[in-house]
Amino acid sequence: MGFNMRARLRAAGIEVTGYDRNADVTDVPDLAGLVAAVPAPRLVWVMVPSGEITDSVITELAGHMDAGDLIVDGGNSRFTEDQRHRAQLAEKLIGFMDVGVSGGVWGLKNGYGLMAGGSDEHVAWAMPILDVLRPEGDRADSFVHVGDVGAGHYAKMVHNGIEYGLMQAYAEGYELLSKKEIIKDLPGTFRAWQKGTVVRSWLLDLMVKALDEDPGLVSIDDFVEDSGEGRWTVEEAIASAVPAPAITAALFARFSSREDNSPAMRMVSALRHQFGGHATKPAGS
Repeated sequence: MGFNMRARLRAAGIEVTGYDRNADVTDVPDLAGLVAAVPAPRLVWVMVPSGEITDSVITELAGHMDAGDLIVDGGNSRFTEDQRHRAQLAEKLIGFMDVGVSGGVWGLKNGYGLMAGGSDEHVAWAMPILDVLRPEGDRADSFVHVGDVGAGHYAKMVHNGIEYGLMQAYAEGYELLSKKEIIKDLPGTFRAWQKGTVVRSWLLDLMVKALDEDPGLVSIDDFVEDSGEGRWTVEEAIASAVPAPAITAALFARFSSREDNSPAMRMVSALRHQFGGHATKPAGS
C-alpha cells in the first residue's frame, strides 16, 4: 500500500521520498538517508506491518529526526500502541499522528478512506497529503478527524471488525447457494445482486470478480488468516460490554477454517485477496 500511496501522491505533483528494504522500489538506501533527503520540518509516513516492525521503524526514525518533525503511522497498529509512540516521540519534541487507511490494492486508482487521530495542528499539516490520498469528492465522504491520538486506529479497528462480519455473511450465502442443485448459475446470481438490491456493495462486486477469475474457487485453500483487528474489536466489545455476535462469529469462523474444508472460508480468503492483496494458500496446502 505504501508503494501505491507514493505513486498516487507523485501523480498529484507532491514530491515524495520513499524507503523500502526492497532495493528495486526504494529511493534511498536506509532510514537515515530518508530523513537526510527530506527537508525540515519533515512529515514521515510509516506504512509497515503492525507490532514489532512498526516499533522498530518509529524508534529508528526518532534517532534521526529533529524537533518539530511529524511521524504518521498509517499501518494497522493497535490504538493502545499510539499513546506509547506519542509519549516516546514527545520526549524529542517530535509529533505523532495515527491514520487508519482503507483501500487495499485498489487505493492507487480509487483513493483511500482515511481516519485520523491527532491534534488539529498535525491534521492540518498533513491535510494536503490526506486530500490527495482520499477519493475525489466531498472530504467528509472519505476522511474524518476522529479525535486525539489513537482514535484513528480505533475507528479503523472497528471498520475491519465490520468487514469481518460482512465478508462472512456473503461467504455463507455463497456456500448455501453452492449446495443447492436447483441453482444453475451461481456467479450470475451474485452478479444480479450488484444493482438495485439491498445487499449491493463493493465487496459484492469483488465477490463477482473472484468468481469470474476462478468460478469454483478451486485454486484457493480455505485457510483464512486474521491480521489482528478482528481480535482487537472483539476484545474491545468484551471490555465495553457491547454485544458483537456477528463480528465474533466471523472471527471464530476464521479459526475454524484452519481445521475444516469450507467453501465459505475459501470465499472469505478470495475476498481478502481481492480487496487487500492478502496472500491465499493454494488448494490442498
